Amino acid sequence: MHHRTRYEQGLAKLREIDGEAGEQVIDSLAGIAPDFARYLIEFPFGDIYSRPGLDLRSREIAVVAALTAMGNAAPQLKVHLQAALNVGVTREEIVEVIMQMAVYAGFPAALNGLAAAREVFAAPPRSTAQAAA
Repeated sequence: MHHRTRYEQGLAKLREIDGEAGEQVIDSLAGIAPDFARYLIEFPFGDIYSRPGLDLRSREIAVVAALTAMGNAAPQLKVHLQAALNVGVTREEIVEVIMQMAVYAGFPAALNGLAAAREVFAAPPRSTAQAAA
């Protein structure tokens, strides 16, 4: 049986979750910090996202909640809002998760999260080919 490297496993998981959008983040780092791009594939996606304890839907709900609560990660939140949609989280569920964060992170963080969601929801839907790329 072929044992995939952390990088190969992480890249496959990233593609499963986020299609080409995730790869664009990696490509954007190639000129300035290629090692960081590798770490970004290996640890979060090769090690953590690939664990069996949660399905991808649950993982993306947790990430949307965390990034919303942080309040300072709008670009990453937008990527993960799209990823959540890609793995089957509904728009209604996303809005509820973000609203829940008002209790723990405050209204400003929830308002910023809702603004990010509005942008992602307004974007043209990605085709299946784009999501699977």
